[in-house]
Amino acid sequence: MSLTESNISLYLDINHIKFIFLKLMTNLQLTNSRKARSVKSSNLSSSPFLLPQKKFVSPQPSETEKENKRRFAWKVASNLFVSFKYAWNGVSYAFVTQRNFRIHTFIDIVVISLGFCLQINTVEMSIIALTCALVMVLELLNTAIESVVDLTVKQTYHELAKIAKDCAAGAVLISAIAAVLVAGFILLPHALNLII
Repeated sequence: MSLTESNISLYLDINHIKFIFLKLMTNLQLTNSRKARSVKSSNLSSSPFLLPQKKFVSPQPSETEKENKRRFAWKVASNLFVSFKYAWNGVSYAFVTQRNFRIHTFIDIVVISLGFCLQINTVEMSIIALTCALVMVLELLNTAIESVVDLTVKQTYHELAKIAKDCAAGAVLISAIAAVLVAGFILLPHALNLII
């Protein structure tokens, strides 16, 4: 069955009327919702064109939920002792889980012991201690960066995650090389004087 010109125009007129009706309904709903927000009266909400307004009320967590969130989301140090405890937790985590941190710790103990055995002066000992501390601090930062990256990308591969981990490991490598050079420049002459 083919449509004639009059049927087509009638079809278009009906669609045009539907469009105008929907537009009017939308405008009416917007107007009524604005009025309902500004005027708190029940007669506006009984309008057939007004959609029911849902009030968003954020649920207030109970005290136990607050405690659980605080316990599991992050740990807030209530005093200085607790703050040191959290810091020690980080150091012990790195020592237990990171092989390189254990290697750096062992080498630092050996180098500082050599410094005492060779009776180097306090300035040289301070330089060695600071250099060793720098390597360990960078190893801790490397562990923290790796953990955050792993938390972010989960089990997926991402090129930026690789770059972040590689750069953090590179910082540790450069500081370790610098520490070996500093220890060599300071300890080697004292060791040679003791041998010769």
